[in-house]
Amino acid sequence: MGRRAFLLWDRRHDMRAPSPALTARFAGKVALVTGAGSGMGRAITLRLAAEGASVFAVDIDAPRLEETGRLAAGTVSTYATDVSHPSSCAAAVAACIDGFGRMDILGNVAGIYLACHVTDMSLEQYRRIMAVNLDAYFFLAQSAIPHLLEADGNIVNIASNAALQGVPYSVAYSMSKGGVLQLTRSLAVEFLKRPLRVNAIAPAGTNTNIAASTEFPPDMDPDLARRMGGLRGMAEPEEVAALFCFLASAEARSVTGAVYTLDNGITAS
Repeated sequence: MGRRAFLLWDRRHDMRAPSPALTARFAGKVALVTGAGSGMGRAITLRLAAEGASVFAVDIDAPRLEETGRLAAGTVSTYATDVSHPSSCAAAVAACIDGFGRMDILGNVAGIYLACHVTDMSLEQYRRIMAVNLDAYFFLAQSAIPHLLEADGNIVNIASNAALQGVPYSVAYSMSKGGVLQLTRSLAVEFLKRPLRVNAIAPAGTNTNIAASTEFPPDMDPDLARRMGGLRGMAEPEEVAALFCFLASAEARSVTGAVYTLDNGITAS
């Protein structure tokens, strides 16, 4: 079994339905989305903009971020920064408020992944994963919540099915995403009496540039690796974007503290 074999799937069994006609349910709303330069973050940005939101799109990769802006059929303002630094998180929120005057939605989407044996991970690699995948979510939420409360807004965090089950060669990543789930639940409970909702999406393998470029240890155990794949293949970023937009909309006004799996049945099985 090749190092990426479990990520591949037969496109003949693609069960994606045609995209529904989009509405303007986010007209007048402002969303800050991290990781907007590619993958899920780009799909979420484009979907929000297409449904009427003004999107403050954040990513460390300026060229990819600008491409997202060009692809958008709507209002997208780009902001290149490294969200692993708490000061950058505060500055991004401040820039969004300065540019749009409000914030209704915080989409914590940026993430990184490294597959390796736990004994081979360096301190620098570990700290980087935690800083991007968990710390940034906390510090962005911390800065954004006062503005979200003013707008009766909400937060949608991207977690992972790796937060719900044991995943080999991904200990630090799984830890970071487990933290995202507890961040989601704890914030939701802390603000139960205030007009703020906080939810999470836990995707499994999704057809993104990260999934395509990940290298696994050459001596990985194929029996363990099979636990990371499923019979129904990978999801598409647009599917994550559709679920994100439901959770961020008034249609989900009674949903808070929830974790939605989007994993083709992997966690359940």
